[in-house]
Amino acid sequence: AQAILAQASTGGKPASAQLARFISSRVTMVLPVARGLARAVRVAAPSVMPRTFVTGAKPSWHVAPVAISRARSHVTVARYSREQALEKLDAFHAEVFSANWGDYLYLVYNVPFWEAELERLTTVVQPYLAEDAVGKKFVEVQELMDVMYKCEDVRDHINELCELATRSSGLMGTGYAAGEKVSNMDENAKACGEAYDQLLKEHPAFKPKIEQTVGHGLAILRTKHKFKWSTMHRYFF
Repeated sequence: AQAILAQASTGGKPASAQLARFISSRVTMVLPVARGLARAVRVAAPSVMPRTFVTGAKPSWHVAPVAISRARSHVTVARYSREQALEKLDAFHAEVFSANWGDYLYLVYNVPFWEAELERLTTVVQPYLAEDAVGKKFVEVQELMDVMYKCEDVRDHINELCELATRSSGLMGTGYAAGEKVSNMDENAKACGEAYDQLLKEHPAFKPKIEQTVGHGLAILRTKHKFKWSTMHRYFF
């Protein structure tokens, strides 16, 4: 460019024509390089936004959702009709009520299964608790289990007192290798008699089961230690 200007100043060809030819030659040389750079840029960094959109079609930049693998909880609900729920309650009530609560070994074997079944029944009857028949039966089942636990506790304590009284008499009642006697046997026997009366007062509908466990237990304890309770005459004491 400086040469062109110098030539124009010394009287050569017009400077404007020479300058135009010079710029045209340089542009012709630069354009291929620019196109190559533009293509390289497009390949390295593709366009994020599309130039045109078609109605109803997903844009080219749309990314499909990626499934995230993680543990998902699955909850199922066993549905029972009102008649089925009531039938299950009746069957459970009959099984527990007819069992021998005085047999501690039988309770050891069966109470864990009864507790599991009661937990399942609690879920089954939830939709029908507002109904009189189902709600009333479920309350009876709950009271049944409460009374069984109370009677079992008192009877277990009576059995322990009887065992200690037997050991205190020695081998076959001879006094040989005798264990220690319970010093407050009167207080324990009185407490068991009061618990028996309280159970009859709070749960009169379960009197046969209370007699089967606590009543008979008191009669057995009476053979080991002399004391009085409210219904001792029923066992000819």
